[in-house]
Amino acid sequence: MTKLIIQIPCLNEAETLPETIAALPRWINGIDVIEYMVIDDGSSDDTAQVARRWGVHHVVQHRRNRGLAAAFRSGIDAALAAGADIIVNTDADGQYEGEDIASLVQPILHGRADIVVGDRGVADNRHFHPFKRLLQRLGSRVVQKLAGTEVNDAVSGFRAISRDAARRINITTEFSYTTDMLIQAGRKRMAIATVPVRTHAAKRPSRLFKSIPAFIGQTGVTIMRAYTTHNALRVFVGTGMVVALLGAIPILRFLWFWATGDSGGHIQSLVIGGALLMLGTIMAVMGILADLIATNRKLLEMNLQKLRQLEEAIAKQNGDAPAATSVEAAADIVPLDQQRKAGS
Repeated sequence: MTKLIIQIPCLNEAETLPETIAALPRWINGIDVIEYMVIDDGSSDDTAQVARRWGVHHVVQHRRNRGLAAAFRSGIDAALAAGADIIVNTDADGQYEGEDIASLVQPILHGRADIVVGDRGVADNRHFHPFKRLLQRLGSRVVQKLAGTEVNDAVSGFRAISRDAARRINITTEFSYTTDMLIQAGRKRMAIATVPVRTHAAKRPSRLFKSIPAFIGQTGVTIMRAYTTHNALRVFVGTGMVVALLGAIPILRFLWFWATGDSGGHIQSLVIGGALLMLGTIMAVMGILADLIATNRKLLEMNLQKLRQLEEAIAKQNGDAPAATSVEAAADIVPLDQQRKAGS
């Protein structure tokens, strides 16, 4: 029996949520059970109550706003605990067409992909500003290069994830999970597919970022951090070698003057070169240490994956409802028993 859970991260979406839920599919060929999950990221309106009134099967609540990436992580953990075989993430603002979820899950159902990204056709999408289209195309090219994937819409939040991929992906960023996930998936040799999806015009300004420069800065930091985390040896040793080579230039300059008997007044070249050479060596050593830490990270991720499998097996055996908990900050999430009491 194949179970699909469609998760919707929300922040003050009480007005738009009913329309989004109504557009979700009730039946998909190849899927036996479809359930909905709303992650209320500390909303100040009635988002959680609206979700319950509209028959959402699972409601996860953060006591305070923690950001999109944290909401996504909480949803993934709860969906795995609920026994999801496939998890689809969509937005609450109705940007995506609910009917396209059927196309989104097909590559996973047929064993062709671990992650499927909905391609909004950024280059020709009339709902996007031309400058935004340009930035997203450039950003996707960067992610393609760093992750080794062929995803043309790297920041699309409309995506499907297999249960195995959800267990193996560990989102660490606090901004947005989209690029971090793809870089991790590429590094872990997961199969990534894309399918074209339809979009609707934005009904409100984005709550993820306040301006285009802020979006560029946050996304750039996320990409660099994710790439460095999984390629520490290449980044630090490569940068260290460049710095060391730059340091060799003034040292060779000093040696040239010293060999010709004119070393006086050129001591600054030796000082600068020595400092750069030392800095390059330190960076190379940092790269080696970071690579050892990355190896330890892989072992921890393997243990975490096994722990998730164990939790899923226990929940399935006991027939429990998914525990709305998070490894990082369980105290910030309202347990389901409290949610039921509040809703009764």
